[in-house]
Amino acid sequence: MESRTKRALTAPALDALLRRAAGAGVASAEELADGFANVVWRLRLTDGRRLVLKLSPPPDLEQLTYERDLLRTEALVHRLCAGAGVPCARLLREGRDDPVLGGDYLLLADLDGVPWNHAAGLTEGEQRAVRRELGRHLAVLNSVTGEHFGYPRGELRGATWREAFLRMAAALLADAARYDTPLPLPAGEIAAVVEAAAGVLDEVRRPALVHFDIWPGNVFLAPGGGPPRIQAIIDFERAFFGDPLADFVTPTIFGELTESDEMVTGYREAGGKVEFTPPAAARLTLYRVYLYLILLVENGPRQYPEDAYAPLRDRATAALVKAVDFLR
Repeated sequence: MESRTKRALTAPALDALLRRAAGAGVASAEELADGFANVVWRLRLTDGRRLVLKLSPPPDLEQLTYERDLLRTEALVHRLCAGAGVPCARLLREGRDDPVLGGDYLLLADLDGVPWNHAAGLTEGEQRAVRRELGRHLAVLNSVTGEHFGYPRGELRGATWREAFLRMAAALLADAARYDTPLPLPAGEIAAVVEAAAGVLDEVRRPALVHFDIWPGNVFLAPGGGPPRIQAIIDFERAFFGDPLADFVTPTIFGELTESDEMVTGYREAGGKVEFTPPAAARLTLYRVYLYLILLVENGPRQYPEDAYAPLRDRATAALVKAVDFLR
């Protein structure tokens, strides 16, 4: 989707960046439009290599509090996931504060597969099989343990998951005020409901790595014949350390998680634990409130095209009200 955070580069500027970063110029470039935050290009270099470039927003553009240094978070999580055995694109180079363009960038090996949301002709059984495999990979990803709760960088962290999450939610509501984001309920009311329900977060004792942006566009399927299989999980920039249950929110966005979900089956097969208890339902709903707030508040700095954004905004608004009512 178009976004003000996606930096435009001229062909000469893109070529100059790759000559500095990779030692070769750009033979061809294709901008990949599925993402919402950082601009991404698929490149073929003059020496034949095929890479993916992610470039941070302009350094003078304000973003949401949790979005600071997103690509540095992504680089860290790439390394953690690769070490744990989670399938992901190979991180080739991390550039920080590029002296010419300003801002950060990542160079990744190109994937020859296809995003799950663009995979045509999958049967219902094949869709279930991919979802089950995704559950297994998520269990491995969630097995990575951080040194603290909250985001890897910045001040939105804490010694307990309750402390970190309440800081994360408060920062997002402060961002809503800063960008004058219309919310369906007063921010103070949302904060009060979240804080009243936050006691259930004390069940979470280990700061597990959480992707928090698992949707079919961030799951690549391997090329070739035979049954579909996952080639890579991508886009770790929204990751934090917290409750593994939070990683079931985006794959079931605007819906519900059920015990019959193939993702739950795969998660348990790989050693992950998923409970369907009243406290777990409350935790899951807290994370839904947080996600729906993100979908509403992030339009402040990004300024999505109205026609493209309106359906998502309307669904997030209705879902936020439903989630807050459940917590009450």
